[in-house]
Order: sequence, then C-alpha cells, then structure tokens
Amino acid sequence: MDRRLLMLAVGMFAMGTDNFVVAGILPSVARDLHTSVSRAGQMVTCYAATFAVMAPVMATLTGGWPRKRLLVTALSIFVLGNLLTAVATDLSTVLFSRVAAGLGAALFSPTALGVAAAISTPERRGRALATVTAGLAGATALGAPLGTLIGGMSNWRTTLGFVAGLGLVAVAGVALLLRDVPTPPRVSLRERISPVRDPRVSLTLLTSLFAFGGFLMVYTYAGLVLHPATGGDERTLASLLLVWGVASTIGNVLSGRLVDRFDSRRLLNIGLGVGIANFCFLPWTAGNPLSAAAALVVWGLCGWGLLVPQQHRLVKTAPQVAPLLLALNNTATYGGLACSGALGGLVLTTLDARHLPLVGAALIALAWVCAERAHAFISRSEPSGSPIARAA
Repeated sequence: MDRRLLMLAVGMFAMGTDNFVVAGILPSVARDLHTSVSRAGQMVTCYAATFAVMAPVMATLTGGWPRKRLLVTALSIFVLGNLLTAVATDLSTVLFSRVAAGLGAALFSPTALGVAAAISTPERRGRALATVTAGLAGATALGAPLGTLIGGMSNWRTTLGFVAGLGLVAVAGVALLLRDVPTPPRVSLRERISPVRDPRVSLTLLTSLFAFGGFLMVYTYAGLVLHPATGGDERTLASLLLVWGVASTIGNVLSGRLVDRFDSRRLLNIGLGVGIANFCFLPWTAGNPLSAAAALVVWGLCGWGLLVPQQHRLVKTAPQVAPLLLALNNTATYGGLACSGALGGLVLTTLDARHLPLVGAALIALAWVCAERAHAFISRSEPSGSPIARAA
C-alpha cells in the first residue's frame, strides 16, 4: 500500500472516530461537567454542523493553498480542538473545542480525497479513493467502539486524547511522506452549491439529510437508548457499538455490489422501509443485549447501506458535476448528524429516551417521501427507457 494513502486514511480514521465516539461517552461527559445528556449531546451538533457548513466554504477559501500545507494545517486544528476538549472543565469550552475540531475535519476530508485522486494513476484511482475512505469505515467499525472502551476503562478525557493522538500520527505522516501535490483549479462557492436548484438533486440531498438525521439521532444518544440492555456499563455499550460498526461496514460494501445489479430506487425503498420498522420496534428490542444486538445489525446494514445508492443516484442524475454532487451529499449527511444531536436533545427534554427511536423512524419516513419525489422528477425528466431513469 502507498504509505501516503495510508497516512491520509489514518487522518480519515481519526475524523470518523471523533465523529462517532462521542455517542459512547456522552453519559460520562454529562456527569463530569454536571450537565444533562441532552445538553452534552450538542457536542455532536457543533462538530457535525461545522463540518456540514464549512466544508464547501473552506474548500473555496483555501482553493489556492498548497495541498500539503492545507492538510497539515487541517490536522493541526483538529488535534488542538480535541486536546482542548480533553482538558475543558465546562460545557461552553467543550462546545467551542468541538467547533474547532469540526473545522479541521471540514478542511481535511475533501482535501484528502482530492489528493488521493491526484497522486494515483487513472487505473488505480478508484482503489486510492477506497483506501482513504476505508479510514471512515474503519472508524465506524473499530474506532468508535475502541474509543468507548478506552473511556470505560479510564475516562472520557482519555478517549479524546486517543483521538488527538491519531491526528498527530497523521500530521507526522503527511508532513514526512507527502510531496507537493498540484493545486486543483479553483471553484467558486456559487458553482459548488448551484446544483441544488435542480429538484432531482435537492430532493436526493434531503433524502440523505432526513435519513441520516433519523438513523444517527438514535446513535448519538445510544448510551441512553440502549441503557436497558447495557445497564450503564460502557464496556457492554462498546461491544454493541462494535456490532453496529461491523454491520455498517458490511452494509456499505454490500450495497456497492447490489447497486450494480438492482436499481437504486428498490434498494432505497427496502433500506428505508426496514429501517423504519426496526426503529419502531427498538423501544422493546433494546430491552436485553441479544435482541439489541440483532436490532443494531439491521440498523447498521440498512443505515449505511443507503450511502452508495444515494451517491449512485446523484452521479447518474448529473454525471458532469458528479464531484460537486458527492461533496454536497457529504454535507447533507453531516447536516443530518448535526440535526440529530440538536433535535434529539430537544426531544429528550420532554420524552423518555426509549421514545427517541420513534422520532428517528418519523425522520426516516420523511426521507422515503423525498426519495420517491426525487424518483418522480428523475423519471419525468428522462425518457422512460433511458439508463438514467432505470438506474435512479
């Protein structure tokens, strides 16, 4: 494996771990900072909202920067943000530090994918991108459960120190191994967001926003939702999150194979429909570890199995601006994560945590409505027998 790609993957692993590990340590953070879990859950909102909003903005503002300098700067901001979180003694400082870490992630992630494409030959470009994005998949399957386990064996501050350490490894690797990469042409912010005026694109992006908002709302507050199964034991929670992460990785890989054989509409309808049913039963299946683990397998397969069909639909809809559409879909996904933390925290002020999956199911149902409307616009705009109409 190209060691440069490996270092970029380590950076993505750190970003993904930071993104998902908070769910496993929220109860500990809330106890230590003498606040509620719903208020501590805004750590997720601050990180994800910063990523969603600032990724296209910072990509525009730093378009002329040398790529190596930009990657090192992004990782350094990310590391400092996590170190500040680890030593913070009040919630305001924690939330500010999550904004800083999210800004580093917003700078790093799209740049890393662009660099991976630039330093690889055309025939190996797909594998290069897969290597870097494997860091995110690995964070879901391994990083978040490992960070939760570290928090259970020590404390939540050690978990954030672990994430910062991953970022430092990536900083050193990029600084030592990555040579100067050609700076890509600059793209204005207006050009980056102009595709959303197409209803086929906007409705597909809304599908991602609502679907991942629903699926990840329950994940953000997994410590509370799964408390009947874990009894508050963070090691048991880490084991359940590991089950979820492995299932998510399998779902992501499997959907990549299925989308080449079946149309994306069918895969989206199945994934969203099963996801809604699974969440409707989760208040009861979360009652013991075995049934909770089974529900998490279904959840992981359906939730992350949506990502590739969504990307496939966007690329088939407007292949000439595919990179911009995929970046916007990434923003919509993180926007859903940000909304999940904020809306979930609001719900917890009035409802018991066991009802949170029902709210998530309602959001996934909205995603299904948006997906069907997107399909209607795609079918209307293309000849009925065209490959695009069939694929979408």
